[in-house]
Amino acid sequence: MLTLRRGRVTAVVSRAEGLARIEVDGAPCIAYPRLTGPVALGDDVLVNVQARELELGSGGFDVLYANMTRGLELDGVAGAHVMKLPYTPVQAAAWHAEEGRELPATVDGLRVVCCSLHSQVAPVCAGIATGARVAYVQLPGGALPVSLSDTLRELRVRGLVGTTIGVDACVDGDVQCVSVASALLWCAAEGFDAVVCAVGPGVVGTGSSFGHGGLAAAWAAHVTRALGGEPILAVRASHGDSRDRHHGVSHHVRDILRLASDVTIAWPRGFDPPADIEVKVVDVDGWEAACAGLPLSHMGRGPRDDPLFFAAAYAAGRAA
Repeated sequence: MLTLRRGRVTAVVSRAEGLARIEVDGAPCIAYPRLTGPVALGDDVLVNVQARELELGSGGFDVLYANMTRGLELDGVAGAHVMKLPYTPVQAAAWHAEEGRELPATVDGLRVVCCSLHSQVAPVCAGIATGARVAYVQLPGGALPVSLSDTLRELRVRGLVGTTIGVDACVDGDVQCVSVASALLWCAAEGFDAVVCAVGPGVVGTGSSFGHGGLAAAWAAHVTRALGGEPILAVRASHGDSRDRHHGVSHHVRDILRLASDVTIAWPRGFDPPADIEVKVVDVDGWEAACAGLPLSHMGRGPRDDPLFFAAAYAAGRAA
């Protein structure tokens, strides 16, 4: 069951494109103005508090569910008739990019980097050639709103990402697509040089091998190959504490490779490669400078704490 509470907006902390960070009765909360309408100080709102109360999912903040002051009877998107999150209490019609046009039959060799974590996206994009047209495709398995990601906003400012696409249940991208297949075909039709697929921030996981949102990378890789593209896996690898389940190459990488075959597995030169996985060693000289100033953080660690994690993601971008 939903856990909803009524409250009043007591602070507007910051605003960014598609996202407002606010406080409701003093508790941190986020709002998506393109979904629930504008928000202002003093508004009477309903918030979903369940994730914060259980210390799960949203990472310590509530999510605005409805704005009773200025969010009722909002106009929908003109001409849209395909629902996001259909038959749920938050269903909303959105225009989808594959509507009303003929997409190509293949992606014709398009390079697609498949990430299992959102924290890989910035170093991957830094590794792709400067000046390339890059599309970001968000898959279910983490946060569903594309607009939650501050990383994507920074990559857009730097010209490292040209557009964002919300696939399946993901919402609030520049473009919406029903499936990863239609998203990749749309990218090929629009002339993008490379695509980066990933889940949103805050990956979903149950602690089991296949109960992990990062398996979306296998979905993306499999579809890419089936459509005539070149899938490249950004390897999740870490120098973290040896007691960490993800020390070395994460067990999730092996789960992904059980589900997706014929994938290029990029590995950064200068780091010992795994003995049991065939990798393509990629030169990553200068990766620290290329990533300088980007939001780089994984499980509370940065590039100095865990260089392998970020260098491996950068290697996937270079391979693309």
